Amino acid sequence: MTFIRVTKEFSFEMAHALWNYDGACSNIHGHTYLLAVTVLGKPVTDSGNPKLGMVIDFGILKKIIHDNVISIYDHTLLVSALANTGEIETAKQMFGRLKIVNFQPTCENILAEMAPVIQNALPPGLFLHSLKLRETPTSFAEWYASDNS
Repeated sequence: MTFIRVTKEFSFEMAHALWNYDGACSNIHGHTYLLAVTVLGKPVTDSGNPKLGMVIDFGILKKIIHDNVISIYDHTLLVSALANTGEIETAKQMFGRLKIVNFQPTCENILAEMAPVIQNALPPGLFLHSLKLRETPTSFAEWYASDNS
């Protein structure tokens, strides 16, 4: 049986600010992020299995991404720990979903943070092949397992 790649797309809303950046993105701003998750595996061949012919049930992949990405990042403000986050933390009414991270929250770094979390959540026999995170209609970052092995 050959390996097949299966992709599911997700969207979420998130705000971020780039600490010490020399442009407009140093200000808090938001995006509608589009995340494409591609997994690699072999389709189920057991005729008694209700998942016959599937690499992964899209519903299972949806739950994995919801639990490990969407529930964490959706409607969250992401800021670097290098920033003066104390002032933001005092405004809990507006920034209740604040996530302070140990990296600059660029599209590239967000993908690098997500990749191992998603890989570790996949069922045995499935592998994370790639991620594509679209930040704007014309800008995105991609992560490939083959580039990171």
